[in-house]
This record gives sequence, structure tokens and C-alpha cells, in this order.
Amino acid sequence: MIAIPYFTALTTYFSYGLLFVFGQFRDFFRKILDWWSTDNLQGYAPICLGLEDFYIRRLYNRVQDCFGRPLSSAPDAWFDVVERYSNDNNKTLKRTNNVSRCLNLGSYNYLGFAAADEYCTPRVIDSLKKYSHSTCSSRVDGGTLALHNELEECVARFVGKPAAIVFGMGYVTNSSILPVLMGKGSLIISDSLNHNSIVNGARGSGATIRVFQHNTPSHLEEVLREQIAEGQPRTRRPWKKIMVVVEGIYSMEGELCKLPEIIAICKRYKAYTYLDEAHSIGAVGKTGRGVCELLGVDTSDVDIMMGTFSKSFGSYGGYIAGSKELIQYLKYNCPAHLYATSISPPAAEQIISAIQVVIGEDGSCRGAQKLARIRENSNFFRSKLQKMGFEVLGDNDSPVMPIMVYNPAKVSSFSRECLKQNVAIVTVGFPATPLLLARARICISASHTKEDLIEALEVISRIGDLVGIKYFPAEPKKQQQVGMLKLE
Repeated sequence: MIAIPYFTALTTYFSYGLLFVFGQFRDFFRKILDWWSTDNLQGYAPICLGLEDFYIRRLYNRVQDCFGRPLSSAPDAWFDVVERYSNDNNKTLKRTNNVSRCLNLGSYNYLGFAAADEYCTPRVIDSLKKYSHSTCSSRVDGGTLALHNELEECVARFVGKPAAIVFGMGYVTNSSILPVLMGKGSLIISDSLNHNSIVNGARGSGATIRVFQHNTPSHLEEVLREQIAEGQPRTRRPWKKIMVVVEGIYSMEGELCKLPEIIAICKRYKAYTYLDEAHSIGAVGKTGRGVCELLGVDTSDVDIMMGTFSKSFGSYGGYIAGSKELIQYLKYNCPAHLYATSISPPAAEQIISAIQVVIGEDGSCRGAQKLARIRENSNFFRSKLQKMGFEVLGDNDSPVMPIMVYNPAKVSSFSRECLKQNVAIVTVGFPATPLLLARARICISASHTKEDLIEALEVISRIGDLVGIKYFPAEPKKQQQVGMLKLE
């Protein structure tokens, strides 16, 4: 858990309180000014009520230039950010024809496949010529190509499962699979910081949902014992099935799941394990096979393995891997398979080609080099940020490293100042995080060079001093310079 410094928490509450009070005053006077205006709703209730969009109108709009920045190039180590301006205090933003060449520290391009690749790109172009850019059909109608079957076999082999099924969107993979597998009389036990797609999928299933403290196996065991003893609500009958849902790497924390301990508990209480590897598959492990490989877990001990292709593989979509019976059941029952348009052929070919590079089937050692580079880059960058005095979340080997900012004014200032120095970062605040726990999330890529990382560290350090987000004492500069020299 994150321990917020007392003074920082106090000033953060004060900042939000000040914004809230002034926002309420502005709403009050706006109502007075609009009292005599004509009402064009003609009996309809307003779609967006005042209190429901208060946060957007009075808080988010002030800093929306820090989010949704349009790009005009591939999300490589460096990319082009389109410059914008506003004439109405950030209510609307207008694009210009100018671009800024920025160091990319925000994309999920962990292995560098999002840009042109000497092996993948020619094959993607060939598949585009052969199959076109879309199947224009669902998998059960006319949307299953030989390429899709090859992709599913390739994914199953890569993750170490008997079979797999792929979908055209990672978010939909979670939100549509859980309602198929779980229902009334079932129990879902979810990590408190699981992704929104898992939360929505669990809610849509109709199953009973219980939450355990983030990445705390001991609390998971307490919840399991309590729920098994009590049984279903009202009837007290035994649960039809119990599923524990966790992530490999938590995208807002950069932490690795304590998978061995969680699996041991699930085995003890006969609960199924659902592992979301959206940010870990392809990014960690000696051969890129995710947290199971990194933490020494046998994939046969994980009942359902989920992952996405939009991070390490430079494409889009998601997959579920498991037993042949499970995958066959999903093909007959999952709405995302039955009704959604299948993944496009070029995207499927990109995934297949990227996996071939990772495992060395392209005839080179570039995959191993990429994996070694992202591990070295991530650990180096994290250690340097910590030595500079930043509060950095997450574990070693994780390419996701959030820098805690807390104060809403510092969030926007940090983002804007970094952009001025041609370093593009992602800042995250409420409602994606708790109100007090706003942060800047750095994502490291294998495409970053040593010079890129050193330049980024120098910029972030300067702006960290300027904004005041170094919450810990920094190491002496001489020691930091020695570390830089060692890297070179």
C-alpha cells in the first residue's frame, strides 16, 4: 500500500477542495445567468446532470491538454506530437500543423514492434495484399481465415497451453469472457486493483463478487475461507464455482503478481485461477513468456490465461488460453467470438511475426536481444529515478514504473513541462486512480537507447525539482554520475 506523506495529503485535499468550492460558485452563478434562457429539451430530462459531469466541467477541462494528445507518426522510441491551442480556457482544443519530435515514454511498445520491423512489416504488407484489411464478418460466419487458426495455434504454443482463442479487442476479452464462465451462484474473488475490464466483466456476469487486498495472498485466503464457510447468500448452499482473478503486472502500479503464493492458495481451496497478462506477456521472462516463466510457475497450474497483443506485439486484440474443452466451450458461447468482427488479417500476421521474432523462429537472435534490452532498460531507469528521490512504484523487471505526483496542480505542471522539453509522458489521475494517488506512468521500451534514457532522466530530474515531486532524499550527484558512466 502507498503511504502518503501527511503534508502532501493535506495539500492535495486542499487543492481539490479549492477546485470544488470555486466550481460550485461558478455553477451557482451560471444557473442565475441561465435562469431566463430558453429550454430546448422540450420535456426531456438532461442527459448529463450537473453533478454527474461536474468533475469534467470544473476540474478535468482545466488540464485536458495533458491528455489525448494526437500523434502523427508511429509510436516508436521517438514520435511526433501534434501541437494544440485553446482560445476558451481549455474547454476546446484546436490542432495546428506544427509537430514536436518527442521521446516516447508513454506507449506500451515494450519490445519495439509498433514501428516498422525488418521481419514483421514485409509479412504484414503481404497479408494485406492477400487477405485485404478486414474480414468484414464474425468468426462463425465468414470471418475465420487460415491466418486466424495459425494465430491461435501460435499463441497456445507460446504461452504453454493446449489451445487458445483470439478476439479483436483486449478490453472485450475480459469483459465478455467472465460473464460466459461465471454466473448466478458463482463467486469471483478479484484483486482490489484489477483493471476496469475485469471489474465490468465480473459485474456483468451476475456472480457474487468479493475483493481482496491488492497482491496480498494472506487476505485472499481469509476471504476464501470465509466465503466457503458461509456459502451463497441467503440459501447458504455451496458455491457452484469459485474463480480468483489477478493480473500479471498491474498497469497502474507496475507490480508483479505474487502468483506462486496465490496459486498455492487456490489449489488448497479448489478455486480456479484467472490470470490477466496484458502487460506481462512478451515483456518479462527469459523468453518473454510472462510472469509464469519469470516466477517459475507451471502454466498448467493456471486455469485461464488471458493476454493482449497491443503491448509487446505491436498489434491489437486479446486471447484466452486454456484447455481444449474450455476453448471449445468459449467458441460456442462467447458473444465476442459469435458476433464481433474477427481480428484483421494484417494485425493477425503482425502478432504471428512478432512471436516468431521473440522465440527466434525468424532465424536471428533479435528476440533475445530485445528481451534483454527491455529488462536492462527498465531496471536501470527505475533505479536512477529512485536515486534521484522520486517515489517510484513497482518491481524490478517491470517496464511500467509510476512516479507518484499526488497533487492535481503538479500533475498538469509535470506533464506540460516535460512536453516543453520534448519528453512525452502519461499522467494519470482520478477516476483512473484514487483521488489522492495521481501519478505519471513511465513505460520503457526495448527500442530506447542508452542515450534516450539518460536524456529522459536529466529532463525528469530537472522538472522534478521545479515541480517539487521528489519526496525522498536524493543520492549525491557524484554517485549518480558514476552510475551513468558505468551504463555507458
